[in-house]
This record gives sequence, C-alpha cells and structure tokens, in this order.
Amino acid sequence: MQSNEKKRRRRHSPAFKAEAVAACREAGASVAGVALERQINASLLRRWVKEAAGKTAVAMVPPSGPAFLPIAIGAPKRTGSSERPIRVQVRRRSLRVTIEWPLSDADFRAPNDGSWPAAAVGAAR
Repeated sequence: MQSNEKKRRRRHSPAFKAEAVAACREAGASVAGVALERQINASLLRRWVKEAAGKTAVAMVPPSGPAFLPIAIGAPKRTGSSERPIRVQVRRRSLRVTIEWPLSDADFRAPNDGSWPAAAVGAAR
C-alpha cells in the first residue's frame, strides 16, 4: 500500500558527517560498509569524504626557484684498460640487443640521423 505521506529529506549534523568520514579512513573500512551501518547512501558518504579531503588538502604552490638545479659533473677518471665498459641491454621477448662502449668515450653523443658507430653495437647474446 502507498501512503500519502511525502518522504522528507534527512539532514545530518556536521558531527555525524565527520564521524562517518573518520570511520571511512580507518584501516580496512569500506565506504559501502560504513554507509550501511549508518543507514545512508554510499554515494552520499563518498561525497562527504571527497569534500572533507578538499577542506584538508594543502594547496599546491609553484616553486619560486628554478625548476632544475645545475649540478657540476667532473670529467671521468681514466684508470686504464681495466675499466669496465658501459653496457646497455634492451630485451624484447626473445631478442636481446647489447650496446657497449668504453668508459673513456662516455661523452660521446649519438648523431640525430641514427648512425651509430658499428663497434659500439654488440651482437645479440
């Protein structure tokens, strides 16, 4: 049977909202479970959690200094032929490409045209 009474919108106190949000933040708690315990809709509780997070979030302030800091890097030490080479391996499924070059050539920069020195590319291992 239907009743002629209109459903009234419930109003929740700030203390009730704060307690429900705090319960959601406990370890192992789910929003849906907390909402069921308090007989409220889970989407309403999610909105309260989001609003509470917005009130406590710290505003991101852009840094006033430079985005990058300069770092001084000295020349590599040359200790002779006992140095281990620089080795980069790229693996893709069953294919492995190894690139090696001596540490003394660490300042080498590859040209943009894609031509690499043949000695720098090792055979697939």
